[in-house]
Amino acid sequence: MDGTILVTGGTGTLGRLVVDRLLTAGRTVRVLSRHTPPPDPAPAGRGWAVGDLLSGEGVAEAVRGAGTIVHCATSSNGKKDVAATGRLLAAAREAGTRHLVYISIVGCDRVPFSYFKGKQECERLVENSRLPYTILRATQFHDFVRAIFDGTSKLPLMLAPAFSYQTISAAEVADRLAALALGGPSGRVTDMGGPQVREATELARVYLRAQGRSRKVVGLRLPGRTFRAFREGGHLTASHAVGRGTFEDHLAETAKTAAR
Repeated sequence: MDGTILVTGGTGTLGRLVVDRLLTAGRTVRVLSRHTPPPDPAPAGRGWAVGDLLSGEGVAEAVRGAGTIVHCATSSNGKKDVAATGRLLAAAREAGTRHLVYISIVGCDRVPFSYFKGKQECERLVENSRLPYTILRATQFHDFVRAIFDGTSKLPLMLAPAFSYQTISAAEVADRLAALALGGPSGRVTDMGGPQVREATELARVYLRAQGRSRKVVGLRLPGRTFRAFREGGHLTASHAVGRGTFEDHLAETAKTAAR
């Protein structure tokens, strides 16, 4: 088995950043994707594997020869997430993978939301897989909250959930994941949280100001155990506020990139 690192979800928000950092570190990286590689010339050290984690097609070939796997692929459907992770783990065991790194979400054991519960079940699968592993939990990315606001800001009245977020830079999480992948299996490592815990309504106003737009922002409060868990901060980790980049920093960088 060689030193190749396989990254699932390697074309997504987080995965592509992880790939970039591993390539910069001089490692050989293989991206697992359901799609054929882009026509642009591949950077030195980057390979490509076409496979589908849900059907299992191409997965055994993708993991073959990969000493480390960084599992960034995810689905908004928790059941599909669990099924895909199970197929990946089975293929990794068969291939003799030495280290699997999994990115999870803070509060997946405290918030009874289907996506969170799927992440918790994926963690259990990894822990019981008999593979050497590392699990990192992070809070929501700045990109995620901005995408929510991109949609809700189109309404005459802008709605935001009546709870707080602790958003973090995907680039900072990618830095940590790449470092973990380059090290040895560490089990469940310390959570990563963004630098600030802020009400979603406040972040919505920050978003509108950055866009030069005006809307009345209304906090949306819903009943039920899931929303109560969010209101109580089950998805936050204020004691591990290790992130540096703020939501304002993210919006400024996004605007700068769009203007290029």
